[in-house]
Amino acid sequence: MAIEKENSVVAIEYEVKEAGTTEIVDSNKGAQPLEFITGKGHIIPGLENALVGMNKGESSDVMVEAKDAYGELNPEAVQTIPRDQFEGIDLKEGMMLYGQGEDGQTVQVVVKSFTDNDVTIDFNHPLAGKNLMFSVTVLDEREATADEATSGQVGGGEHCEDGSCGCSH
Repeated sequence: MAIEKENSVVAIEYEVKEAGTTEIVDSNKGAQPLEFITGKGHIIPGLENALVGMNKGESSDVMVEAKDAYGELNPEAVQTIPRDQFEGIDLKEGMMLYGQGEDGQTVQVVVKSFTDNDVTIDFNHPLAGKNLMFSVTVLDEREATADEATSGQVGGGEHCEDGSCGCSH
């Protein structure tokens, strides 16, 4: 059975590079498969759309344009704030910091530059504005159960103790 646009439980192994480079920016090869349900927004849309129609055991190289990955760079997501808000942090250009957003969610920022008085940070995802090349293999594929389709979680929202259900421990 091929992967459907909605409610297929899919397990993949992948490696991703910025298009045109050889540097691997993310990979789960040799680790836990990435397991998700299609149509629930769990992975970037460009990759999910490319997986539709693939079968268990199939591999493919998939080019995902920035707009279908982590979006285009948003210049308004770069802000300069007072350095005293970073007291006790040994700042380095390019370092990632994590903080709390306005609605309580965790946000990731990259330190672009800093002076004695100010720090320029970028709220864009580190892969925003970049075309990505995925090498992906479908390790498993099946139709979601009614509980999984409703909850949007593999295993219907129930969690195991050892991570074998695809949850993170």
